Amino acid sequence: MVRGLTFSYRGDEDVRAVKSLDFEVDRGEFVVVMGPSGAGKSTLANSLNGLIPRFIRGKYEGSVLVNGLEAAEYSVSRMAEEIGLVFQDFEAQLFSTNVKLEVAFGPENFAVAREEIAERIGKVLKTVNLEGVEGRSPATLSGGQKQRLAIGSVLAMHPDIVCMDEPTTDLDPLGKMGVFTIAKELHERGALTLLIIEHETEEALHADRLVVMKDGEIAAQGKPGDILRDVPFTDAAGIMPLQIPKYFFELKLCEREELPLLPKEGAEFFRRKGLVLEQSRYKWLLEGDRARERHYGKTIVKAEGVSHVYPDGNRAVDDVGLEIREREFVAILGHNGSGKTTLVKHFNGLLQPTSGKVTVCGKSTAEHSIYEIGKEIGYVFQNPDHQIFAETVFDEVAFSPKIRGCPEEELAVRVREALEAVDLAGYEKKDPFSLSKGERQRVAVASVLSARPGIIILDEPTTGLDYAEQRKMMELVRKLNESGQTVIMITHTMWVVAEYAHRVVVVKDGRVLLDGATRDVFAKEPELEASHLRPPHIVSMSNLLGHTLLSVEEMKYCTGGVS
Repeated sequence: MVRGLTFSYRGDEDVRAVKSLDFEVDRGEFVVVMGPSGAGKSTLANSLNGLIPRFIRGKYEGSVLVNGLEAAEYSVSRMAEEIGLVFQDFEAQLFSTNVKLEVAFGPENFAVAREEIAERIGKVLKTVNLEGVEGRSPATLSGGQKQRLAIGSVLAMHPDIVCMDEPTTDLDPLGKMGVFTIAKELHERGALTLLIIEHETEEALHADRLVVMKDGEIAAQGKPGDILRDVPFTDAAGIMPLQIPKYFFELKLCEREELPLLPKEGAEFFRRKGLVLEQSRYKWLLEGDRARERHYGKTIVKAEGVSHVYPDGNRAVDDVGLEIREREFVAILGHNGSGKTTLVKHFNGLLQPTSGKVTVCGKSTAEHSIYEIGKEIGYVFQNPDHQIFAETVFDEVAFSPKIRGCPEEELAVRVREALEAVDLAGYEKKDPFSLSKGERQRVAVASVLSARPGIIILDEPTTGLDYAEQRKMMELVRKLNESGQTVIMITHTMWVVAEYAHRVVVVKDGRVLLDGATRDVFAKEPELEASHLRPPHIVSMSNLLGHTLLSVEEMKYCTGGVS
């Protein structure tokens, strides 16, 4: 129970991260908290186990009671017995030398008997789908596997309450659904009170209650379906509207309460209302796809029979052949641990094939240095903090051209152009680490653009960003592609793929499972599901209606029969 919680971070006392917040969660309840970046969601989460104010300092007022304990008055280790917290930065939570020890750490510190710890390890690894990797170092796992391990290490402590801060950011689509399925099952057994902070509106439908925060306050709360049917509210609140209610709302066919939420009910409602998909307009979309393909240039990235085996014997990439042409926008998809990031790291020489060959702009990555290949292809890492190091934005963006001997006069021009491209003009003197996650992500993109490579690789460019920031980032990437950049993107955010990528390559168990135009690949839902992927709701609904449409806008464009 939270009463009158107000908190301002040290050094920023004039800004209240949460404001006189009143909030209750009943025992056994499953609550999802949503809201844009800066809404106060993580501040609330960190107050529940005493991290705020005991470790994270600032001006603290109010009361936070967890199982009757005042969180601010007890140590974080004591509060961990009552509430388990999975951090937004889940990698910071992992430190053991192997997966088994990571899961065992919490129970060992609570003096759980050795036999029971062994039993808990087995159950937890099965629950989070990490069986078979017990002996591996967490550092060798994929991002999604690390995230599931962080969740498992908290579940192993058997807390009464679990709070997860954006637990699905790095999971494949079925993995995201799996987290909510696990949560739902534990909740239904009466074993768990669950609080999940989330950006994905599709997943929020699983909860008992949805709480929407904005500007440090609760903007709305209630049944998820009721809130997510209110499309004007979700737009105003800065959370991604559910696609199917948004589509029907904009057609103005029914009252808000009647709006369908999911693909199957949406297709049934579409037919019941006498709507049709106009064939001539669909053909126009297909012709647009073909015209774009005719605009591509020569092959600039080529993988021939590429395999990669790590020192531990894990064959992450297995005999892959792939060609990418100038001006393409390619999304590389696959389940967690499928080998997609390993594959893409071959394109700029970060990894060398165990067998096979990779050429970039005619240069073999085995015969040219990373420095030389880096002139042709830039890599923006998933976490911008793994890439950023300079004291000012200017120095960060200037670094790559500077080490390549760019003259001072041209250097200033390149930095200015790169910052203008990412909408950060005027930020030159700022400390990059004082910026928001979305801004740091754009600084990382600018630091690649300043080197003027023809190809950009983006590894999960929207991870950790709210809906507005995701849109802003992807519109930037679209603009870069339309200006001539070749874009290769690794992502799990399927609506981003549907609306922005021209081509999709699906990797499964180190091999290419599907490769084709986005519309063609998203029409193959059974094959996608076999690779732990699923298209966005609007695409699934359109598939049920006989054509593959990639956005609410395309669906509206092709809809006929509206009176």
